[in-house]
Amino acid sequence: MGGQVLGKGPTLARGTTQNGVRLYNERLALSLIRRHGSLPKAEIARLTGLSAQTVSVIVRQLENDNLLIKETPQRGKVGQPLVPFSLNPDGAFSIGLKIGRRSGDLILLDLTGNVRRKVHQPYVFPTPQKIIDFVAVELEGLLSGLSPVERSRISGLGIATPFELWNWEEEVGASHEVLEAWRDFDIAGEIAKLGDWPVHFSNDATAACAAELLFGTGNRFNSYAYFFVGYFVGGGIVINGHIFPGKAGYAGALGSFPIMTPNGSPQQLTHNASLYVLENSLQAEGRDPMLLARSPEDWGEIGPALDVWLKQTARSLAFATVATMSIIDFDAIIIDGAMPAHVRAELVEKTRAALSRQDLRGLPKFSIEEGSIGADARAMGAASLSLFANYIIDRDVLFKEAF
Repeated sequence: MGGQVLGKGPTLARGTTQNGVRLYNERLALSLIRRHGSLPKAEIARLTGLSAQTVSVIVRQLENDNLLIKETPQRGKVGQPLVPFSLNPDGAFSIGLKIGRRSGDLILLDLTGNVRRKVHQPYVFPTPQKIIDFVAVELEGLLSGLSPVERSRISGLGIATPFELWNWEEEVGASHEVLEAWRDFDIAGEIAKLGDWPVHFSNDATAACAAELLFGTGNRFNSYAYFFVGYFVGGGIVINGHIFPGKAGYAGALGSFPIMTPNGSPQQLTHNASLYVLENSLQAEGRDPMLLARSPEDWGEIGPALDVWLKQTARSLAFATVATMSIIDFDAIIIDGAMPAHVRAELVEKTRAALSRQDLRGLPKFSIEEGSIGADARAMGAASLSLFANYIIDRDVLFKEAF
């Protein structure tokens, strides 16, 4: 990861006392084991092209650093039994903060991608001080289950938030003054004062895409475009197994895609495939629109408003998919969002159906896939920032900037 890092937190000794080749090989081994679940040293050597002796030294060091653990030996083959190694869940931890337009999330993630603890905070719209207070109050409880040794293994804190929180005043429904408070506010700098960890920063949809790549369906594909249906729909781009951020970090800003509405007028995808549209429908029916943000895993019974929204959103995503595939021949389009799993599954099926009615001549074959993480994707992506910075191979600068 490039850029400046805020915070005077613990610097990983591995990153400062070993030369670049050794560090690269360690990250390579960790990345391969993460991808495969577990690997014996012989297989690591085969996949990397490193000598057996070099791999033994690397694995021994990673064991000493508590990043790898031995699994049960694999017997039944000629010769010595193979001993697989897997990631040690307790080997490293990271903190993720998602700042959304209707809710905030603070999570503790372990090295294998398990969410150890999560705090969810719905609100009508965040102010900078509300977010600072949320983190300050909840941080100690989030870490209360960790021993002092485990706390020393926290590698950093990542923040995922929409770019330009001060925009879209009419759609958000917040006052101009509240929105403008975000324009020049240094959220990463203020959060860094609450702990001794490096603090990283990312666009929220890009972070969600990274979480899907690292922990979800995305690792099955070499390249894909990713739609995340949140309060505003957004996205991310993966090419050759790596997040592509673009020169300013806006690559995958799929919510800005122009689409044609049924009445023949052009609009951004944001206005046709976002949760705020469903929220407005609920409000028009006299129902509480905050139910979408209070419990993104269970909306209860919404009724006809959801059916109308699903049809419109699927149609809009199908249009955007055709446009996306005409630019880069992705292996797949992945759709996820801050919604219950059964709603996401229905949205994906309706998008496939809507796509079948599009003119796909001149486009390669591709699949529409259901994302696997859901509402936690943005916070998990935020937490993964420090994992990318310390333990994972990535050839490119993954995110727009790191503080």
